[in-house]
Amino acid sequence: QVQLAESGGGLVQVGGSLRLSCAASGSIFSINAMGWYRQGAGKQRELVADITSGGRTKYADYVKGRFTISRDNAKNTVSLQMNSLQPEDTAVYYCNAVVYSGPGRGNYRGQGTQVTVSS
Repeated sequence: QVQLAESGGGLVQVGGSLRLSCAASGSIFSINAMGWYRQGAGKQRELVADITSGGRTKYADYVKGRFTISRDNAKNTVSLQMNSLQPEDTAVYYCNAVVYSGPGRGNYRGQGTQVTVSS
């Protein structure tokens, strides 16, 4: 059983910063890609950023230059530093990971953490 636990969401004013963290636990052999998705009210879930085990990153255009994704392979964690937050960044943010564990390869997602940017 693999679990992802997010933390770090909250309420912030326009232009502020938040840092999201996600820890994977369970019977993990290795983790391939880890990333963050978000879903705003009435919107579809969308990729924010992801990072491979080798450190290659990918960002959605709307967060480039503002958000930074990083990971610690030894701790099975991934973080998202979010700067210059805007109201349109308000959403539930989900951690996602492609994990190799006992049952094999699986795609896992956390419960989500709310980020609210107020103007």
